[in-house]
Amino acid sequence: MRRLPLAALPFILIACSAENATGQNAATASDRPFATATIADFDAPWAMTFLPDGRALVTEKAGEMLLFDPKNGTKIPIAGIPAVDSAGQGALMDVVTSPGFAQDKMVYFSFSESREGGKGVALAKGAFAQASDGTTSLTDVQVIFRATPYLDGNGHYSGRIAFSPDGQYLFFTNGDRQKFDPAQDPKSTLGKVLRLNLDGTPAAGNPLAAKGFHPAIWSYGHRNLLGIAFDEKGRLWEQEMGPKGGDEVNLIQPGLNYGWPEVSNGSHYDGRAIPDHQAGDGYEAPKVSWNPVISPGGLIHYSGDMFPAWKGSLFIGGLSSKALVRVKLDGETASKADQWDMGARIREVEQGPDGALWVLEDGRDGSQGRLLKLTPKR
Repeated sequence: MRRLPLAALPFILIACSAENATGQNAATASDRPFATATIADFDAPWAMTFLPDGRALVTEKAGEMLLFDPKNGTKIPIAGIPAVDSAGQGALMDVVTSPGFAQDKMVYFSFSESREGGKGVALAKGAFAQASDGTTSLTDVQVIFRATPYLDGNGHYSGRIAFSPDGQYLFFTNGDRQKFDPAQDPKSTLGKVLRLNLDGTPAAGNPLAAKGFHPAIWSYGHRNLLGIAFDEKGRLWEQEMGPKGGDEVNLIQPGLNYGWPEVSNGSHYDGRAIPDHQAGDGYEAPKVSWNPVISPGGLIHYSGDMFPAWKGSLFIGGLSSKALVRVKLDGETASKADQWDMGARIREVEQGPDGALWVLEDGRDGSQGRLLKLTPKR
């Protein structure tokens, strides 16, 4: 049998809440090739993005979005955020600015919510506005997409956002909600990468719509997709948490099936095997996988000049591994490069305007929720 029976789901939920076991071969703090400065402390932060003026938007798990100024440390709450159901893995999740932010001031964000029929992840947008007295809000907030269907449970929402390099499309991740089968269900958006128009409607020409799939689906067979980023050539990379083992970095190609829950390089939490990826099995295998796991959080493709040797790499935040992880890219191939012990769960990685690396601690299980700035050691 390839899947756990429904009767085993309570066990799965308990085990998944630990977000996997610690990774391996992490370097010690003295081995880090970067200096670490503590810039601020937040309450269980989830994601961040920089504005053109150098300030940042930071989301916190419970539902707060803050305007943060790294120069003076000020934090201004942003009004207009919808109600968030933050139970379990729920949160006010990703936040990104639109490709045309300089003109339209539009901010896109994701969050978990509870509605009639269950819980799910929603995608919303609103216009950033700051009054003369400093008060800040998102105005005309609209939910533009909701995962299908909403279900019970508090896990695997995913909710990561990335714009295509041409600024015409929005890619959005929906996790499998710890329900396994929806990842292979053509009518469900769960366990999928989606391609949307900027207004949240399914983009025309998505590869599986003509085959009867939900028209928003770009790829399927995913588990808990907590990072998505384009490289300099327009290739789309994604990372996701595996079960007991089998964390993945994938090169996302339109219309492909990435195998969950039929195949995985990990195992079920009760120890029962899941078939490994095999050549010719009809599923797209990961470019990199980890077993033991790193429990990947945020993901960026690094394009800055401050760390020139790392230009073109992927950086991943490690939760249970308490690590910052670098993956080297070479065209359509990827390989493990570095894993630095950070001493705390890392939820988010971001590139600053000057090319510095910024990381957010998770704020749980021994993490303080600090915002750290990483620069080269002198």
